[in-house]
Amino acid sequence: MKFKDKVVLITGATSGIGEACAEVFGRQGAKIAITGRNPQKLEQTTGKLQSKNIAILPILADAGSESDNERMAKETLSHYGRIDILINNAGISMRALFEDLDLEVFRKVMDTNFWGTVYATKFCLPAILASKGSIIGISSINGYRGTPARTAYTASKYAMNGFFEALRTEVMKKGVHVLVVAPGFTASNIRNTALTADGSSQGESPRNEQKMMTSQEVAEHILKATIRRKRAIVLTGQGKLAVFLNKWIPGILDGIVYNQMAKEKDSPFT
Repeated sequence: MKFKDKVVLITGATSGIGEACAEVFGRQGAKIAITGRNPQKLEQTTGKLQSKNIAILPILADAGSESDNERMAKETLSHYGRIDILINNAGISMRALFEDLDLEVFRKVMDTNFWGTVYATKFCLPAILASKGSIIGISSINGYRGTPARTAYTASKYAMNGFFEALRTEVMKKGVHVLVVAPGFTASNIRNTALTADGSSQGESPRNEQKMMTSQEVAEHILKATIRRKRAIVLTGQGKLAVFLNKWIPGILDGIVYNQMAKEKDSPFT
């Protein structure tokens, strides 16, 4: 029980990696707080975690709202008295050519993925400084390598990576651990709910979800990296290869990435 009585706050944890992290850290004795925008999903996830004897505090909150994030931190501190680990997991994706993309969609992705991370970190930082805990950002391979038709998502993840790199250096002498996680393609509902050019949900994933790393596997990697207080992890062989190739042969990788994305179902390039 390596995290017994530690308090872990996870944003956007009603499904996917966030929910898996709540279970994985909860099994290690942590007290969990989760957020979600959908009250029904929040209630369902809370019930599942409670059935596994995990201490859980559900908070209805929109990751892109500054006031919701401030309230989230206050409610967690009021209920548990401390925050040891913040996992910035809330995120949305998109899939459309930039020339067709409504700028409001771009703003929504940035508000949730980047600003949501900034808000949550800002309001939780005093408690984490006090506990000398961890701040974790669920980024993406897109934070290292941009992909076409995902300009807003890529921008949000690059911004997240830069934010955490700077913050890590600020708090490195204060005992706070900052971890950036780049999961690679993970089986979750993020592609189903990805926004299209006009802001509507994509609905069906364009990729084979069965061949991807599971959210549970990602959560286990995050747990181990938190214990070891690692600064960054890149997951999946494909993800590691993309980061490596982008560093050494970015021009060639442009063509490889384009061809891969063009093979997706209903690709905007075809």
